[in-house]
Amino acid sequence: MTPEIGHQPEAADTPDTALYIASVAGELARLAKIHNLDALAYILEMARLEADQISKRWAEEKSPVTAGSD
Repeated sequence: MTPEIGHQPEAADTPDTALYIASVAGELARLAKIHNLDALAYILEMARLEADQISKRWAEEKSPVTAGSD
């Protein structure tokens, strides 16, 4: 389903979207490597890493601080 024009995604969707992109980019990078598409595999791997880092940063920024709890 295509989002409506002007639709703004929920901020909570951002880390899940980044994880999904990381997963798909990883699969595409593996496919590119199998077929010796080295430059494309590299670019897709960089996209996977970036999406993974975005998801992790988002999770760190949004997680409550649990200092002092054992």
